[in-house]
Amino acid sequence: MAEQGLVTTVSSGAGTATVVGWVGSFRDRVAGAHRLLDAFAGAGVVPRPPSGDYAAVLVYRERILLMRDESARIPLFFRQSDGRVSAVSTSARSLGDAEELERRYFCRYLTGNMAQPHTALTPFTGVRRVLGGEVVELSPTGRLHGRIRRPASASGGLPPAAAGDAGPGTAAKELRRALENAVSRRMGTTTACHVSGGLDSTSVALLAARTLTGEGSRHGGLVLLSGRFGSGELAAEQPYLKEAIQEIRRHAPEARPVIVDAGDVADFDDFRHHAGDADEPHAHAFRAPFWSRLHAAASERGCDILLTGCGADPIADTNPFHLHRLARTGRLRGLALQARAWAQGSERGVRDIVHDYVLKPALPLAAERIGMLASPGTVLGGLGAFSRPPWLRSGFARAHGYREAAIAESRFVFGRAPERSLYDAANYLAAPDLLSWHRAREDGYFLSHPFLDQEVIALMRGLPAEATFRPGRPKAVLREAMADLLPARIHHRTVKTPFDQLYVRGLQVHGDDLIGLCRCARHPLVQEMFDVETLCRAVREARLGVGDAYSWDRVNSSLTLVMWLEGLLSARP
Repeated sequence: MAEQGLVTTVSSGAGTATVVGWVGSFRDRVAGAHRLLDAFAGAGVVPRPPSGDYAAVLVYRERILLMRDESARIPLFFRQSDGRVSAVSTSARSLGDAEELERRYFCRYLTGNMAQPHTALTPFTGVRRVLGGEVVELSPTGRLHGRIRRPASASGGLPPAAAGDAGPGTAAKELRRALENAVSRRMGTTTACHVSGGLDSTSVALLAARTLTGEGSRHGGLVLLSGRFGSGELAAEQPYLKEAIQEIRRHAPEARPVIVDAGDVADFDDFRHHAGDADEPHAHAFRAPFWSRLHAAASERGCDILLTGCGADPIADTNPFHLHRLARTGRLRGLALQARAWAQGSERGVRDIVHDYVLKPALPLAAERIGMLASPGTVLGGLGAFSRPPWLRSGFARAHGYREAAIAESRFVFGRAPERSLYDAANYLAAPDLLSWHRAREDGYFLSHPFLDQEVIALMRGLPAEATFRPGRPKAVLREAMADLLPARIHHRTVKTPFDQLYVRGLQVHGDDLIGLCRCARHPLVQEMFDVETLCRAVREARLGVGDAYSWDRVNSSLTLVMWLEGLLSARP
């Protein structure tokens, strides 16, 4: 990785720092590494890790520190035995023994697609994850002294005087400033921007173009990376994509559009490779064929960073769990009025709104159990994000703590204050970072998400609901923040074509192969963990359109786990 430019190593009189990623600004990686080394140099000093996208090992005379930034984009693991750390790596697989697997991890992984990045467990016994914002202190001989993790910072929003009467105009100005800073910090020598024609990716690319051509700019080239679908429902995105690229190039004429033909891509293409070779099982491995094609194009153009619009949906949109706060503080009249407004703006029923954003966060496991009882007759009927999927054997679940894992995961997703927990959960849900990191190590560049910048998250956390709530107008603050840059057609669009077609096509093309791979799986843990025939039935139901996004995620996670375990067998000498 050092040869690819992904690692920065600096030394001073205080010690040595090895940083994967960057501290502060991407273009000033050496200076950022020195600042990190100096910040933790004092004996017993453990400040909050500074902003950036990094994992780092700091070696001082009297101690060693392992740490990651709060966003936790870049992984870091250590192997521990008898209280002593013997090795550190960005790959859990390189530290682990495929013969000694941690079964509790698999129960935690199967509770939902956010479970693994924010928990210390890894698939391998004795290998642990450094968590986001955590500092692990070791002695010079590797003795583990402690793990310090502070909750995510809520600072950075509007000043108290302004927050009380923050209208959309004030909020928009602050969001624009925060996003400009987030994009500027991530600009590289050659920056690629994923452009889909939607509000989010177009906003990031426009800000990158403005930064590139700004007075005194030291930033290099700009590549506009897009996938083209010539037929099907995703072909409807092409006019928006064309208009977005034209507007971006109006600000930065030297920007190079790179249109990747993705018309023949389907989810689950070459699934055994994408799921089996990963460092850990990852729920989004089914979507890897599309992303890897774009990533390869960025690598061929010599890009050292790729910016996306991932994270804007939960971060920049109105926070629906504000309704939960109204309920628990007894403001029932306000709850009723806002629930009706939500229902009208989203074309849903008031009962559905109250169920999803008030009742379910209060009693998530009970709500899912009731949902499954009310939807009998199919494997996927009523299957939510935390309840045990029917194909996971009950004996395995009891023996290795599935219920405890589900409770812990539901508390993380909703917490005591779901309107705040949303931002922590979004940090892990919005971007397929295990896949992007796998590609980064292959292609030599980073993938980064300005909407998941801590300054942006802190700002949105600090805004009152009244500043963001506009029924029927999603991401109202972002639209106003970017109004002077966005083309009118993109500024006013409220619906974007989802990638459902890729998923449907993938199951139609590969469904039989997936079922066959499950039935032929050789790893003994597959049979110990799963009722394979029930899992195969779930695949057939998903191919017929039974279920919803939650239940399909559960199928995808389990299929990925099967293929990952098979990959362990294939990798044995």
